[in-house]
Amino acid sequence: MEAYLGIDVGSVTTKLAVLDEYDKLITNLYLLTEGKPIEMVQQGLTQIKQQLPEDVNICGVATTGSARYLAGVIVGADLVKNEITSHAVATLQYLPEVQTIIEIGGQDSKIIIVRDGVVTDFGMNTVCAAGTGSFLDHQALRLNVSIEEFSRRALASDTPVRIAGRCTVFAESDMIHKQQMGHRTEDILYGLCQALVRNYFNNVGLGKDIKPPVVFQGGVAFNQAIVKALQEELNAEVIVPPHHEIMGAIGAALLVHEEILNSDNGSKFKGFGVSEIKYYTSSFECEACPNLCEIAQLSLNGRVLARWGGRCDRWERGSSS
Repeated sequence: MEAYLGIDVGSVTTKLAVLDEYDKLITNLYLLTEGKPIEMVQQGLTQIKQQLPEDVNICGVATTGSARYLAGVIVGADLVKNEITSHAVATLQYLPEVQTIIEIGGQDSKIIIVRDGVVTDFGMNTVCAAGTGSFLDHQALRLNVSIEEFSRRALASDTPVRIAGRCTVFAESDMIHKQQMGHRTEDILYGLCQALVRNYFNNVGLGKDIKPPVVFQGGVAFNQAIVKALQEELNAEVIVPPHHEIMGAIGAALLVHEEILNSDNGSKFKGFGVSEIKYYTSSFECEACPNLCEIAQLSLNGRVLARWGGRCDRWERGSSS
C-alpha cells in the first residue's frame, strides 16, 4: 500500500498524519512537543510505525509547522511547507467552498482568506498569547479548572462577564477583580472565551474580509465554548471539520503526494530508523549584517546537517556556508 506522511511540529503539539494513495487518512498521532521537537518527531515516527499495517510503503514525507526545517532534516523530507499553505490545502480537501479559515493553536493563531480555492490573504499572531490556547490554559490553571472541564462549565454560563482581553496581563487582573466581585466561575470562563475571540478578531482578523463558510481548526477547536463565542461574534455558522487538530499534517501529506506524483525522483525519506539517532542542536549569532539573526543548527557526530533561522537564506544554502 502506498502512503504519504505529513508531520506538523508546533511549539505546543506535534502531529503526524498518514494518507493512502487515495488521500484517505490511514492513521494519525497527536503529541505534546514539550520543548523537545527532535525527540517528539522521533517518538512520533516510532508510534506511527506501530499503528501502520505491515504492507504500507511511505512514498513521500512533508513537514510543516514552526519546526518544519528541523523536522525536515531529521526525517529526510521531500517537501517543507509553511503552515498557511498546509492548512488551506487540507481544509479545501474537506470543504472546497470554504472562504475563511480560523486556526487557533497553543502558541499562535492564523486567519486564512480563500476565494475560489485560492489563498488570497492571511494573518498570523506569533507574539501575543491573548489570542491563543495558552491563554485559556493559563487562566484555567488559575481558576483550578481542568481544560477539559473548562468548555463544559463555560457553556453553562447565563450571564458572562466582560473580561478585558486585549492583553494576557490585563485579562488576568480583570479576571481576579471579577472573582473578588463574586461573579460565578462559569460566567468568568465564558467571559474569557469571548475575550479570546475579541482579541483574535482585533489582532489577527483585523481588516480581513471574513465571509462564510467559516472553518475553525486547531487544538482549541475542541473547546465548544470557543466555537459558540466565534459564532456569536460572527453571527454565522462556524464549521469544525473532522480531524481539525491535525489539519496541518494532513495538508503536508496531501502536498507531498502531489509533489511525488509530478516528480521522477523517489522519496528522500530516511526511514523509521531515524528515531534511534542522537542529534545535537545548537545556535549562534550571525554577524554578516546588522540584523544579528540567531541561527539554529543541527549536527550529527560533529558534522553540521542543517542551519536555519535567518532573515535571508545565507545559512540555509547548505551546512558548509
